[in-house]
Amino acid sequence: MLSIVSTPIGNLEDMTFRAVRTLKEVDFICAEDTRTSKVLLNHYQISTPLTSFHAHSTDAKREAIVRRLKAGESAALISDAGTPGISDPGWILIRDCLDAGIQVIPIPGASAVLSALVASGLPTHRFVYLGFLPLKKGRQTLFKALVEEERTVVFYESARRVVRTLEQLSQYLSATTQVVIARELTKIHEEFTRGTLMEVLSELRGRSSIKGELVVLFKQDR
Repeated sequence: MLSIVSTPIGNLEDMTFRAVRTLKEVDFICAEDTRTSKVLLNHYQISTPLTSFHAHSTDAKREAIVRRLKAGESAALISDAGTPGISDPGWILIRDCLDAGIQVIPIPGASAVLSALVASGLPTHRFVYLGFLPLKKGRQTLFKALVEEERTVVFYESARRVVRTLEQLSQYLSATTQVVIARELTKIHEEFTRGTLMEVLSELRGRSSIKGELVVLFKQDR
């Protein structure tokens, strides 16, 4: 059995009772970065053995994990923060486990995408999540396609690129498009910047620096 365990995106208090119990009960934990995960595990006095699983893990590593699960062991999959499988390679291991007939159980919890969305003030009944935008190839094509998008759009962006990305979007979207920047969610310096595309862009341009992890959301006026 493989449990997909969501972990905090910043505030360590955002662990569920079920998540802590699961991490204590499984035979081993597959972690994106074992050093990062040890901070969380030590906080909750979890001593379950760790094995690494990340974007650069080999096919042989995935196969070894699947063999252990087929042999009767249980494991939990965690990412550095949030829900495994969302913009990280966890989905590959999940797919392999399902193909091998291994039971996969989700343990819900923190998610930067949903946290930003529900507090954004933008419509939540229909939305599209884009993950991280392409840096070069396909970027302009994506922006052109977003002109026709009627749903709330959500994506991740780095602090150093967010102004450039909004400037590029302004070439395709109307100036009255509603934009929200969610920064450092659940952390001490959590911040939401809301307004029209041009208002948010002006606000960010006026800052000497932008730091932290960002979720960008926008909804076009129709």
